[in-house]
Amino acid sequence: MPSPNSLHARDIAYHLHPQTNLTRHEAIGPVVMVRGNGVHVYDDAGREYLDAMSGMWSASLGFSDQRLTAAAARQMERLPYYQTFAHRSTEPATELAETLIRLSPVPMSKVLFQSSGSEANDTSIKLAWYWAHATGRPGKRKIISRRRAYHGTTIASASLTGLPHLHSLFNLPLDGFLHLTTPHHYREGLPGESEEAFATRLAEELEALILREGADTIAAFFAEPVMGTGGVLTPPATYFQKVQAVLRRHDILFVADEVICGFGRTGNWWGCQTYGLEPDMITCAKALSASYAPISAILLSESIYQAMKRNADQVGVFGHGFTYGGHPVAAAVALETLRIYEGDNLIEHAANVGGRLQEGLRRLADHPMVGEVRGVGLMAAVEVVRDRETRAAFDPAAKVGAEVQRLAQEEGLIARALGDSLCFAPPLITTESEVDVILARFGRALDRTLEWVDAQGLRPVTPSPEEVQTL
Repeated sequence: MPSPNSLHARDIAYHLHPQTNLTRHEAIGPVVMVRGNGVHVYDDAGREYLDAMSGMWSASLGFSDQRLTAAAARQMERLPYYQTFAHRSTEPATELAETLIRLSPVPMSKVLFQSSGSEANDTSIKLAWYWAHATGRPGKRKIISRRRAYHGTTIASASLTGLPHLHSLFNLPLDGFLHLTTPHHYREGLPGESEEAFATRLAEELEALILREGADTIAAFFAEPVMGTGGVLTPPATYFQKVQAVLRRHDILFVADEVICGFGRTGNWWGCQTYGLEPDMITCAKALSASYAPISAILLSESIYQAMKRNADQVGVFGHGFTYGGHPVAAAVALETLRIYEGDNLIEHAANVGGRLQEGLRRLADHPMVGEVRGVGLMAAVEVVRDRETRAAFDPAAKVGAEVQRLAQEEGLIARALGDSLCFAPPLITTESEVDVILARFGRALDRTLEWVDAQGLRPVTPSPEEVQTL
């Protein structure tokens, strides 16, 4: 047990942790990280870890980039804060908005800043409602998402999210939030159903929902190009092509949530480019500033902006905003981050190194516990299963994914267990040799977990050929 005055004991006593089992936290306490260097972080006991999750998908330039700390220091000294309400602005906020419009994967008109991905998606819901009013259709209120989607934890963005533990005990989702089948062919496809046929079925499900609810009641459809927190679920072939055709046919806005996928994670600047998305709004955060400062942004189309402007003229003001939206220090850090991505060719580097990660993880496909390996760019998941042949999952109570994560951490590797999918999103600066370290450490953790699983009797025993002959 830690001493009563230790940092661990004080953390247990006073610090409430998000997305954490609170009872277990009281028993085991935190791992306290005290410093970072490149893709590595170090805890207060001096142990080194290669962080293959970039913190929360987001520390894209690692944990010791001096250009970003210098950018923050310069802006702190010059103007540490100012707001963007009521005709005021700052140089970093203006320059960042201009840069994002230049880098946008599809033509966009304006940028609106917030401090987190949850706030960006929450605000996008409000903007969709605002657009509906501005175009004379206030009844367009409903929002469509997918099961296992993750869009945030504010009241509205958590309603958009399709994960039960974000709804239980919170009286969520709110009315008017509709969820469709998860676009995960491995788990949701029918026997013998191709990816293309699966995509057609999901597009037909979307159209049936729209016809049942009424297109005049639906404002927007939200989707991550790759569903990150859902388990790194890549879309089935032709899925977005077919879904977008349905949305255009019924005049429903398409909002692309690029909070995780944006800025190189999928091997392109945007996940929209990787999968051919043409959204009306884009939300981004995380790698926008490499997580050195909290900032998020919404990019919105000219048609949405013009409708908003007309409505604001009628009301007298656009009645929305955050105190820290476009914070000059965060904006300055984000600008420097984007300069590094461009100047150091990091998007191309991420695509190349991501190929090595994907290839290496796919070599684990024959492991007795691996059901599916999936991903794109520097974003991947390995789903462990009880039975490879039937795809039968482990009993959730066994917490097998959590055991893989724990043993990986013992090996000096930080991955993230989302159910029984082990997820990876290493920083964009990760080298080929560091990818090899990730693969080696994860391979050892997987083998150790297999021994633990078999010792617990959690996996069906396959009889030897000799035993089969005697049966």
